[in-house]
Amino acid sequence: MKNIVLIVCIALFGINANAQKKEKTYKVLTACGKCQFDMNSPNGCALAIKIADKNYWVDGSSISDHGNEHATDGLCQTVRKAKIQGTFEGKRFTSTSFVLLSEKQKKKK
Repeated sequence: MKNIVLIVCIALFGINANAQKKEKTYKVLTACGKCQFDMNSPNGCALAIKIADKNYWVDGSSISDHGNEHATDGLCQTVRKAKIQGTFEGKRFTSTSFVLLSEKQKKKK
């Protein structure tokens, strides 16, 4: 009897562990929504992403988390690629992970 209860408990624990959602990873374009994506922003410069030709404001990461936004390589000046995780909620993306991808250096001939 004890063995049956133990097996049932282990099986339920295993099912519950597999039921946890794993967030999907996306590769997106990112920049200042106001400066680069022409999005209306009541708060000025803010981080945004573009995926499938749609723009989303980002919560959970700010534009200043990724360096000086007004530097020559800053997100107000250029569009960069990023690898992100999180969830979409309407016109916003709530980020749990937001990593800018390094820019590839052009090979000199």
